[in-house]
Amino acid sequence: MEHGRVIMSQKKFDLTIERLCHNLLEDFGSFENTCLIGIQDRGAMLSDRLVHRLKAKKKFANLQYGKLDITFYRDDYRQKARLLKASSTEIDFSIEDKKVILVDDVLYTGRTIQSALTALNDIGRSANISLLCLIDRRFNRQLPIHAKYIGISVDALEEAYVKVEWANVEGEDRVLLFPAKKD
Repeated sequence: MEHGRVIMSQKKFDLTIERLCHNLLEDFGSFENTCLIGIQDRGAMLSDRLVHRLKAKKKFANLQYGKLDITFYRDDYRQKARLLKASSTEIDFSIEDKKVILVDDVLYTGRTIQSALTALNDIGRSANISLLCLIDRRFNRQLPIHAKYIGISVDALEEAYVKVEWANVEGEDRVLLFPAKKD
């Protein structure tokens, strides 16, 4: 893949995470009867960062945190050329009648979120679910899904690719936009 253009540098990345934390604090206060669930794998990286930052700000004894694997809920898992590797679901609490903050890194077609909602429904019936995404590719939606909390919106051609890089994996926190492939 050719080099992408940096659309969010380390500094803006940090500021965006901080803003998202403040948005959550504003709406959920002490996080009573609230849980945060990251979609494995890349959404869980974002939710790890949010939980770490929230706990650094204040002690949130009431904040419950889990990670959700959606591999076998995807509508395309049998159509992939390569075998998909499932991650683990790490939710050791009930979501019954709780406010759920569902976290993913990039909201694109909406199909990942649809799969996550189905998986959550199998776990229990929450009071409500809010979606938090670092990147919203708002013009490429295939399903009527939108995020309540958005880091940034990216308007890109459908064939373009947006990648969130994490310091603990790729060496730097940043977001890249790769152009559509030319024929």
